[in-house]
Amino acid sequence: MSVVFESVDSVLAAKGKTLGVSEWVEITQERVNQFADATDDHQWIHVDPDKAAQGPFGATIAHGYLTLSLVSRFLPELAELRNLKMGVNYGTDKVRFPNAVKVGSRVRGHGEMIDAQEVKGGVQATIRVTVEIEGEDKPACVADAISRYYF
Repeated sequence: MSVVFESVDSVLAAKGKTLGVSEWVEITQERVNQFADATDDHQWIHVDPDKAAQGPFGATIAHGYLTLSLVSRFLPELAELRNLKMGVNYGTDKVRFPNAVKVGSRVRGHGEMIDAQEVKGGVQATIRVTVEIEGEDKPACVADAISRYYF
C-alpha cells in the first residue's frame, strides 16, 4: 500500500518518514537475459547458468543496474501522487550494491522520504529505496531517487 500525497505540503510533511514496502518481484533468467540484450552486457555471471553455477555465487545473478532500474517500478507502489500535473526523474544519489541478487530470488523496495524541498511549481523529493532480497540480511541495492513533482 502506498502513501498518498495530494499537494506540495503533503510531500514536505513526509520528510523523514517511512513510506512502506512494495510487492515482491521475482528475478527470472528471462528478465536478466532481456536486460543483457538491452544493455549489451552479456557477462557469463548473468547469462550462462552452467558456468555461473561454478562461479562465486553458485548461480547467475542480476546485473546491478537491473536491480537499480527496478527502483522506477517500486516508486509508484511506495508513493501515490494525486493532483499531479507532471512528475520527472531528476537523478539518483548514493547508489550502492551491497549484495548480489541470484536468479530465482524475489526483491522488493522499501521506501523512506529522506528529503523534500519546495521548487518553483512543485517539490523535489528524495526517496531512499532499499531493494531487499527475500530471506537475506543485506539488501541488493540502496539508492536515493530524486524526483520532481509539479502540482
